[in-house]
Amino acid sequence: MDAKFLTDRGQVREVNEDSGGVFFNAPGQMLAVIADGMGGHKAGDVASQSVVSILDEKWQKLETPFQTPGEAETWLNDTLLVVNNAIYQQAQENETYSGMGTTVVATLCTDEFVTIAHAGDSRCYIYNDNGFSQLTIDHSLVNELLKSGEITEAEAREHPRKNIVLKALGTAEDTVSDVKSIEWEMHNKLLLCTDGLTDKLTNEELSGYLEDQDSIKTTGEKMIDLANERGGEDNISLIIATHKRSEEVGEIEC
Repeated sequence: MDAKFLTDRGQVREVNEDSGGVFFNAPGQMLAVIADGMGGHKAGDVASQSVVSILDEKWQKLETPFQTPGEAETWLNDTLLVVNNAIYQQAQENETYSGMGTTVVATLCTDEFVTIAHAGDSRCYIYNDNGFSQLTIDHSLVNELLKSGEITEAEAREHPRKNIVLKALGTAEDTVSDVKSIEWEMHNKLLLCTDGLTDKLTNEELSGYLEDQDSIKTTGEKMIDLANERGGEDNISLIIATHKRSEEVGEIEC
């Protein structure tokens, strides 16, 4: 497996409240995570960084590989619940952090399957022989309006309240993330990203970039450059992960 995390402050925001990373545990399995913090200067940073640091800390303590999707789903669900309550408790104890929260999208990757967990509107996509498809469902006001038929997809992209999320880590006690698993095969690609990317690039454009044979670093940089060219009003973060044999990977990019 090979993966790259890229993040950019964008053209408008003074602070990058996104956090993320790609981590390998002792058995060689991979965890990729992106979090988009909310709550203003400092608070958003703290919330998103807490997700990444706690997940990484617990990931590094694992000494045996996950053999089944059920095992992976239980671990991700339980760990993100710990993360949620840690952020919530911090916000209760420190007035500076009151109201902070963060989206999260995380993928636990083994050779046979991927387990995906998310809360909020940060997304995970897969690119494979069947094409390009979104694996997560946004926990957002606009998505609820879209599902109910109150607005069209075109209206959703320009909706004035499109950044309002209905679920996020740290905003309430015992918030549970959505978790599921899928099979993945050699040369499949995953894209994890914040809304700073998806607000600016269409699914067709994202798919086109993943179809190219550029390195995953170059592909990610091109996506971020285009988002910035189109305004870059938000922080922009992404992870591209690809399923490769170990001899194909060479030096891991993290």
